[in-house]
Amino acid sequence: MRGYIMAIRLLAFALCAAIAVPAAAQTAPTDEAVIATAIPRIDAMFEDFQKKNPTPGLVYGIVANGRLVHVRGFGVQDIVAKRPVTADSLFRIASMTKAFTALSILSLRDAGKLSLDDLAEKYVLEMRNWRYPTADSPRIRIRDLLSHVAGFVTDDPWGDRQTPLPEAAFTAMLKAGVPFTRPPRTGMEYSNFGYALLGRIVANVSGMPYRTYVERTILKPLGMASSGFEVGEWPIERRSIGYRWENDAWLEEPTMKHGAFGAMGGLQVSANDYAKWVGFLLSAWPPRDDADKGPVKRASVRELAQGSNFTRTRRRMGSTAESGCVQSEAYGMGFRVAQDCQLGLMMHHGGGYPGYGSHLLLLPEYGVGIFVFTNRTYTGAANLAWDAAFLLNDAGAFTPRELPVTPDLAAMHDKARAAYASGDVTALPLAMNFLMDRSAANWRIDLAKLREQLGNCPTAEPLHATGALTVAFRWNCEKGKLDGQILLAPTKPLTVQALRFLVVKQ
Repeated sequence: MRGYIMAIRLLAFALCAAIAVPAAAQTAPTDEAVIATAIPRIDAMFEDFQKKNPTPGLVYGIVANGRLVHVRGFGVQDIVAKRPVTADSLFRIASMTKAFTALSILSLRDAGKLSLDDLAEKYVLEMRNWRYPTADSPRIRIRDLLSHVAGFVTDDPWGDRQTPLPEAAFTAMLKAGVPFTRPPRTGMEYSNFGYALLGRIVANVSGMPYRTYVERTILKPLGMASSGFEVGEWPIERRSIGYRWENDAWLEEPTMKHGAFGAMGGLQVSANDYAKWVGFLLSAWPPRDDADKGPVKRASVRELAQGSNFTRTRRRMGSTAESGCVQSEAYGMGFRVAQDCQLGLMMHHGGGYPGYGSHLLLLPEYGVGIFVFTNRTYTGAANLAWDAAFLLNDAGAFTPRELPVTPDLAAMHDKARAAYASGDVTALPLAMNFLMDRSAANWRIDLAKLREQLGNCPTAEPLHATGALTVAFRWNCEKGKLDGQILLAPTKPLTVQALRFLVVKQ
């Protein structure tokens, strides 16, 4: 089945198929028994990384089927007290905080308190007098900040150190204006400053501090009781101390308090807590009719994956970078969003911070997430999260989610088989374009050639829906196999706008 589905995906590309998303889909859970068989090898990968890089401490987790199915810590959270890393050790996750900020903005949008197309200056008045780089520059929207297209310069080294900036100092910075690296909406460039602005918008619109809004709207409803922005509120015994390697020795990084830039990277979590967040994000797929339990609507969570601007091609992370397919990637909202030829939709984000490194990889089509936290500056072990995902895939742990084949699609497939057998497509309910695109006479010639090449096709593989109005099929014929696709038109009653065939090469 896995090979057939891969072939159908390739067929869809070959036939230039239009892909739609139906209102509901079947959930095929990931095989936890297969995951268990791969755990020793994955554990060894992470342990080897922690020792050889080196990194004082590391914890990673695998979330599948809505729960944390495996978590493992290596090393220590404090090189002096030598407390071992556990699933309850607290790590700052740096830029993986941005997804919490983005979802907070979407929750305010859902409540009718803002629009993503609103100008940011509507809520941050200090921006109104900014000087833009060109006379024809568009003014910055909230949407532009979410997707890093506001025209700000990449600021990872500078931005990371701004976390404790007092709100009053941030206000002064905004009043003074900032230099642009390009006009807004002309390119994607990662900006911590932009997400700090989003944090200010959350505060101004909600009427409460940014951290309070995130805690009340997301952390508390999800039961993330060990997570928060002010690290000093937790005992030192719980915290993983951040270090950097300098002059052949470990140097403790300063612990930064929460401030105006916390929205871009200040959150502290445990693995046990973070798994609840990952499970919540993954629960947004597939779209369905179940009750929406929140804390933010499933449809809004899925918006985080809308990487709709300035796409680029890039190689995968990890050991399959050279041998694997090149991905198409864009920045969504708080996530980098990629399409992979094997695993489909991949959402990921790293976190680099003084004293910490982290990474999250989500596979929404399989309901799987893999995350890793470390307490060494900018060491996130991202490659290992990706290697673990492909290792699990190769082991057979992932089952593709199958969209339901509607009764209408099944009935139309039966009619297509009858048309093949009779050599006449006119018995199908055809859309007005069908015989304009290819005449009935030419269809009779084409079907006759196929029947001469393949013979009768008495059986069929299970149908593979790629939307509520699109189905792919494979027929087992006397002298080979025939792949095909039926594409229905948006009409009532339903009609066939395209019927496509592709002989499977032996």
